[in-house]
Amino acid sequence: RRPAARHPRRGEGSGFVIDPDGYILTNHHLVPGAGRGRVRFADRRELPARRVGSDPSTDLALLKVEARGLPTVRLGDSDRLRVGDWVCAIGNPLEFDHTVTVGVVSSKGRKIWNQSFDAYIQTDAAINPGNSGGPLVNLEGEAVGISAAVSSEAQGIGFAVPANVARAVIGQLRESGRVRRGYLGIQLQELDPDLARLVGLQEPRGALVLDVVEGEPAAAAGLRRWDV
Repeated sequence: RRPAARHPRRGEGSGFVIDPDGYILTNHHLVPGAGRGRVRFADRRELPARRVGSDPSTDLALLKVEARGLPTVRLGDSDRLRVGDWVCAIGNPLEFDHTVTVGVVSSKGRKIWNQSFDAYIQTDAAINPGNSGGPLVNLEGEAVGISAAVSSEAQGIGFAVPANVARAVIGQLRESGRVRRGYLGIQLQELDPDLARLVGLQEPRGALVLDVVEGEPAAAAGLRRWDV
């Protein structure tokens, strides 16, 4: 049998310049490998990009192009966002360049598929494939989030990584290309009244350990399943 032909794969997404010297913020899932990448700007200019670093836990990546004096998007304070605030998502959904959609912040602190990160901004601004990596912008023109995902089972439900999370990640990506963070190796659930009674507590205060991963720090410290 002849081996199957290996065809080059191509994907597209969005990103935005955060430093006039050519640093661009986007999503990790858009640049997972060491393949070649190109950045196309609003004036149709294209430049090769190298990956400075990426963080799969927050789905963020930092790219670099050789350019100077680029216009930038300022990162805002995502902690000041309130449910109901107006935001707009800018990106290239389905290859429609520079599409702007408008909506409101539906919720904060959402957990979706990634068990290690539970701080997504939920919005009903339309986010579609190709929007990933683009900015979620407030009324002051600041990027308060980075579009990351859309629910395939519903309409009007999109998710973005908060700008304050990105701000903390960017520094480590520029310095070392990766993010170092603490890790316990446990799965927790907030105590509700039923769980509190189950473990013999008078009040539902604290968090219940649902699982402890063997060989990880929490297990070494003596934490066990059903601890509070």
